[in-house]
Amino acid sequence: MAKKCTNIQKSLEWCEGTPVYPGIKKDLYYISKSDIVKWPTLKKDVSGPSASPVYEGNFELAESKKWLKISIDVRASGLTSEAQGEPPSQTQLNKLTAVHPGVGQDASAASFYLNNNDSVFLVSGMDGLYRVVGCDLYPGKTTVAQDLGQGPTG
Repeated sequence: MAKKCTNIQKSLEWCEGTPVYPGIKKDLYYISKSDIVKWPTLKKDVSGPSASPVYEGNFELAESKKWLKISIDVRASGLTSEAQGEPPSQTQLNKLTAVHPGVGQDASAASFYLNNNDSVFLVSGMDGLYRVVGCDLYPGKTTVAQDLGQGPTG
């Protein structure tokens, strides 16, 4: 007898005139993956894959640890997602571009930390729902660059 898998596919409708607000909000949050003691869970299908993109429960953090905030320039920042890999193991590659206008000592210290640490980010869409960038299954990669700009000319 063949194994019956749950069908997680649903109709995806949109009513004309319903606003969709693009972009992300000004503040994002990050934490070292090693400071997460327990992850919320994703509802699983009987055959194993995730049946919902919505986490159930909360992140449990190590004692005295908290999410740290970065204020960003929303006009130059964004979050994209694209397919990667091949079926049946195809996943989504999430790419966060977060532009912080500062280049001082605090920004340099944060860039050193983020470049050398596996971090998880929480990003709020304009709808108020948070996206998690990073997961407990795979290592993440953060690449931070700084640009001091050009001085006056003429």
